[in-house]
Amino acid sequence: MNGKIEQYLHSLIPERTGLLKELEDFAMENNVPIMEPEGIEVLLQILRLHQPKAILEVGSAIGYSAIRMAETLPEARIVTLERNEARIEQARANFKKAGLSERITLIEGDALEAGPKVMEHGPFDIIFVDAAKGQYKRFFELFEPFLADAGIIITDNVLFKGLVAENIEEMEMTRRKRALIKKIRDFNIWLHDHPHFDTVILPIGDGVAISKHRGDINEKA
Repeated sequence: MNGKIEQYLHSLIPERTGLLKELEDFAMENNVPIMEPEGIEVLLQILRLHQPKAILEVGSAIGYSAIRMAETLPEARIVTLERNEARIEQARANFKKAGLSERITLIEGDALEAGPKVMEHGPFDIIFVDAAKGQYKRFFELFEPFLADAGIIITDNVLFKGLVAENIEEMEMTRRKRALIKKIRDFNIWLHDHPHFDTVILPIGDGVAISKHRGDINEKA
């Protein structure tokens, strides 16, 4: 997106206060990955339109996005996954500060091993994926069966700072980073070719993919 337009859109977003501002400042100071302001505004607007009753979040970090979702939808219940012990402790403390501990369930451990625990809380109207980018396809395939009829899967960071559109072979970067970019590219292609989902990628924040299931949940594969 044009830099000036991006700055303009950013200027229109109301300033956060209280706990939300505290969490944003903490994330910036401690290099904690949370969703970019423009991206989370898109996420929250989708929630307002879809009015989900149950949301699964893959990747809690310090609990910022789970709190934003819970505050936007007072009737929704949220299940969120996190494996980092320090982040788990911080997220739980933040949920308590926000008065949301009763509505947000945090499942500890590797998301790729959390299927049985997640299944106990499903089905979910929205699945939000914001965890290890190199595992996006595996996350999608693992948690898709827990999606309700006509559900939506939202995936963040699918443009990876615009690097998916660059000629990375001519850029200086580590082999690991180059491999990660290729994985994200492959995921985006796979997502658009998925036989049971319609997907659009919005160039907002770090790139947000919105994947809407086309029909009967029994058709999912």
